Amino acid sequence: MTYQTLLVEDHRGVVTLTINRPDKLNALSEVVLTELKDLLTALAAKPSSEVRGMVMTGAGDRAFIAGADIARMAEMTPDEGAAFGQLGQAVPRLLEALPFPVIACVNGYALGGGCEMAMGCDYIFATEAAVFGQPEVSLGLIPGFGGCVRLLRFVGPGRAKEMIYTGRNVKADEALRIGLVNRVFAGKQEMIAAAVESIGLIAAKSPVAVSVCKQIMNELEGKTTSERMRLENAGFYRVFGSEDKREGTAAFLAKRKPAFPGK
Repeated sequence: MTYQTLLVEDHRGVVTLTINRPDKLNALSEVVLTELKDLLTALAAKPSSEVRGMVMTGAGDRAFIAGADIARMAEMTPDEGAAFGQLGQAVPRLLEALPFPVIACVNGYALGGGCEMAMGCDYIFATEAAVFGQPEVSLGLIPGFGGCVRLLRFVGPGRAKEMIYTGRNVKADEALRIGLVNRVFAGKQEMIAAAVESIGLIAAKSPVAVSVCKQIMNELEGKTTSERMRLENAGFYRVFGSEDKREGTAAFLAKRKPAFPGK
């Protein structure tokens, strides 16, 4: 499928997704969000053996995603704004629901919707030039693509409230210190290579087990400890019936490398 605003490459099951609007700092328009929704829905339907992980980044050297389309939002009615927000919320939810891991690779600005898209990924790598923020209150808006929800999860309530209420930007070193990003790299090429390597490490593991772990961890929020344990035990039950479990345990006992079927 051909997209107006996305570049999609697949190298042996590692997908690289690039938001391709460098002249607009990869800002999220309705077209971009709709294309992302369509792509992620298609990827979710693929067999686990075909896609083992994805790297998400932005074209050019200035931005991952600089935010949403402010000129378009300026003319929206409340009903149109709510519909735009629902579309924007759908994309990170689809990223979370993918059965394989997704790493956001942030170079330059990841502001507003850009920060929200990055937080929909499983974890975030950044360059030293990365800048994160939820500056919506400066525009009379609020984070509307999941920022109020996910930033709490990444950095805790105190830091999340400070970032959202003040709208201040956070550079890469601080983002690393507060837990928003996992690793910081000198440049974009080094960062992408490290993300591909990380996906490669995951690809050597059981696709079923990785997918179940991701699903469990995404469902834990708001649950009691007992409910969380029940979710984990249900996942444990599922993997015990998988071909991956049979292959993994057999390979360990035979002292050989496993060949996981992803079933």
